[in-house]
Parts: sequence; C-alpha cells; structure tokens
Amino acid sequence: MNKSDLVREIANRTGLSQIETRSAIDNLVTIITEQVRGGRSVNLRGFGTFKAVSRQARKAQHPRTRSAIDVPSKEVPIFRASPEWKMELLKKK
Repeated sequence: MNKSDLVREIANRTGLSQIETRSAIDNLVTIITEQVRGGRSVNLRGFGTFKAVSRQARKAQHPRTRSAIDVPSKEVPIFRASPEWKMELLKKK
C-alpha cells in the first residue's frame, strides 16, 4: 500500500474527502518529524512510539578494501511497535 492507496482507504472509511485526508496525513507526518527532531518521542497508544536515539561512534571495515573506517556518532529515528499492535498482527486470520 502506498500513500495514495492509504489516502483513498481512509477517505472511504471516514467520509472525508481525499484532499482533507491527504492534508491530515501530511500534517501527522510533519508533527511527528518535528517532535522527534526536537528530542521528544511520539507515543501512539496501541500502535507504537517514534523517537530518535544516538548511535555511538565506532570503527568499521570497508567491505572491499578491508581498511578501517571511523563511523561518527549520529542520531537515527526508530519506531518501536506497541505490544498490543504486535499481538494484533500475530492473530490468525
């Protein structure tokens, strides 16, 4: 499912127009991005948590030359699914 499919499905289920639905999805993604970028986490109860974590600097190896590479520390976004959502996915159809 891509974004257009998602917009169409939500619009059909809610009765909103596709334009309103697309705007709501775009705003949701923007808000989550701004919050995570600002160092806060976004917890959607029953679905999961979006947050940023720090990866420490480390030594790595170039796959072709096998030479040592210094990988700097960085912030990376993660999503952790809630236990409820995991259980829902494991239910048999």
